Amino acid sequence: MKLLCYTRIPEEDEIYSAKLAYSMHLALYTEEGIRPLNHNSGILYAKATQNSDGTLNAKSLKNPWLFPMADGTFGVIAERIEPDGSADLSATGKLLFFTSKDLINYLEQPLLVLGDHVIEDAVCRYLPETARYQLMWKEADGRSYLLETEDLTGISADYERKCLDSKNDSGNLRTASQISVASLPEGAVSRNVLEISENVANRLKARFLTPENIANEVPQSVRVSSPDELKAVKALARYSDGSCVEKRVDWYMDGIDWNKPGRYSVEGRVHQNRYEFPVAWHKADPCIGKWKGKYYFISTNDLDHEHSIYIREADSIPGLVTAQQVKILDAYTYPHLGNLLWAPELHVIQDRLYVFHAGTPQEFLEEQCHVMALKEGGNPMRASDWEMPRRVVKKDGSCLYGEAGITLDMTEFEVGGKYYVCWSQRQFKPVDQGAWLYIACIDPKEPWKLISDPVLLSMPEYGWANNHTFVDEGPFALITEDRIFLTFSSAAVDSTYVVGLMSANPNADLLKPENWVKENYPLLSSRSAEGEFGPGHNAYVIDDDGLVWNTYHARPGVNGPRSSGIRRVHFNAEGFPVLDMTEEMDLKPELAVVSTEVVIP
Repeated sequence: MKLLCYTRIPEEDEIYSAKLAYSMHLALYTEEGIRPLNHNSGILYAKATQNSDGTLNAKSLKNPWLFPMADGTFGVIAERIEPDGSADLSATGKLLFFTSKDLINYLEQPLLVLGDHVIEDAVCRYLPETARYQLMWKEADGRSYLLETEDLTGISADYERKCLDSKNDSGNLRTASQISVASLPEGAVSRNVLEISENVANRLKARFLTPENIANEVPQSVRVSSPDELKAVKALARYSDGSCVEKRVDWYMDGIDWNKPGRYSVEGRVHQNRYEFPVAWHKADPCIGKWKGKYYFISTNDLDHEHSIYIREADSIPGLVTAQQVKILDAYTYPHLGNLLWAPELHVIQDRLYVFHAGTPQEFLEEQCHVMALKEGGNPMRASDWEMPRRVVKKDGSCLYGEAGITLDMTEFEVGGKYYVCWSQRQFKPVDQGAWLYIACIDPKEPWKLISDPVLLSMPEYGWANNHTFVDEGPFALITEDRIFLTFSSAAVDSTYVVGLMSANPNADLLKPENWVKENYPLLSSRSAEGEFGPGHNAYVIDDDGLVWNTYHARPGVNGPRSSGIRRVHFNAEGFPVLDMTEEMDLKPELAVVSTEVVIP
């Protein structure tokens, strides 16, 4: 199969800015034409560089060139540029170099140093007959150069290079613009086309194309004796990537006489809860928790400028949409919480319910993480049954972060008997470093106390994470049998807000950053679901059927208010979470009705 490598022309800043457009995009050639991957969004971004004071310099890339490596893996070279598309003077004479085993995850290698002049139109190919790489490029004076090497790693200006004869002779510098390509993706600036195997193509489809429901299977015949036994018969929903999930069926039982043995033809409809976006207007940072058989919804309240926290209770997740809300905390009850109340989350730790949230006595610059516990035997819907929020402290008892900056968006999860918290922390003094993610262990009996030192987990180093501002925040864990997934939100809280993803093996030491893998692209963005801009700050809950649901906020329109949405989390054929599967893709309406033969003995 063929794979197109390209960048895009930037659109309006709020829609698809230069920081997003100047990244490597991929599209597959199919029988229907060229199909862009990842919603025609970037898949590979350049990392930011870091100054001695910890601040970051955002970087982008242009003219990416995708090529096969000698060992059967893949390489990418590209020009590093400033986010606005201008030349990066610190990368003059240098090229970005990435390696990848699967075209999904990429490792950014040290820069290739080719000289002292601005490099343009660089390409690379592997020549199996000589077991050497051929690297060619142009410089600003129009001359073309050639370099051959057995190993691309660590190329420096000391390598011997050959100047091609003519200033206008590009040698074999073939670009995709010289290839006849019909129906390019929207805004595409084509670069080159690579032949890939069917296996590699299938993995790209599984990761970067949203699966769609293709069949719903039930047994041809079931032997049951009661309505409850029939209700237990589920459908196996199959998807285009080879994944599947069991779903409840709403069976039509009117034609069955349960007192009369025999065979009955029965139809049913695969059950699907419907959540029209938004489910709650002006509610940001939503979180749904389950406690003693009830479901609870909590969020940041944008209606009163984040000065109160309300909670809803229902017997089911759909019931929360219309449930009444009750205020359990405001910015006036306690003197140490006199202003902004942000991002409340419900967590059950050793059978006790807590609300993790951020609060400040005065201005934004004093925002800090707090934990509020439900009193023993308390009712979550009564404000008086919640204890006073406690500020999170380090293991020596000092404040989590002092006067130099703020902490917020703390989340909690348990793995292997250890209890972890992850939060966003932003240094403002002496310089603003942007918001970074940290992780530590806590005392489950007093979850506002760390028992390990904070460890830096993630910085907003990619263009999608520092769009309009340098921010990583809103972490939340999604734990499966094989992996720990940690989603987080990045960029400004506007139409450019996105959801990123890190993952780790549950048996690994989670306090070591090298044991986490961060995806180079956002998992959820404004391009993921039509009409939902700036999706982010999400949380997960498992319903009574064992299905995982994502609660998130987005904007209904570029400048719409932050409002809450709910969507099912699907796991693709490789067990990777899918957050952009709409209801119509999750359950095709024309496939929703199923039938079986009921045998009553």
